[in-house]
Amino acid sequence: MRILAIDYGKKRFGLAMSDPLGLTAQGLPTIVSGGRQKDLEQIAEIVRENGVEKIVVGLPRKMDGTLGLAAREVLAFVEEVKTHLDLPVITWDERLSSKRAEREMISADLSRAKRKGRRDKIAAQLILQSFLDAGKNKQ
Repeated sequence: MRILAIDYGKKRFGLAMSDPLGLTAQGLPTIVSGGRQKDLEQIAEIVRENGVEKIVVGLPRKMDGTLGLAAREVLAFVEEVKTHLDLPVITWDERLSSKRAEREMISADLSRAKRKGRRDKIAAQLILQSFLDAGKNKQ
C-alpha cells in the first residue's frame, strides 16, 4: 500500500511516499503553492500516478498537545483534500518534525541554501516514517 505524506505549509508542501510494502519513506519534490485548487490538482496527480491508497498529513500540535491556528489551518486543508480525493486522509502529530529535519541537515553539513530547499521534504519524510514505524499503515 502506497501512502503519501504531506507537510502542509502556506507557501510550500513537503511530500514523501512510502515504498509499496509500507516500510520506508522517501522524500518527493516539494510543491510550491499555486493556490488551493492547483495544489489539490497536483496532489491528485501524484496520487493517480503512484497508486496512493492513503494520505497522512502532519498536524502541528502545540507542545501541550492542544491545537493552535496552524493546526486549524491544516485541518481545513485536510477537509478539502478529503472532498477532492476519495481516499482516507489521516492526521499525524508532527511536533518538532521541521526542527528535527533542520538538525539532521546541519549534522550532514548542508549549506543554509540547500537546507532551505529540502526542509519540507525531509519533514514530510520524518512524519511518514513515524507513521509507518507506529504500524498505523496496517489498519
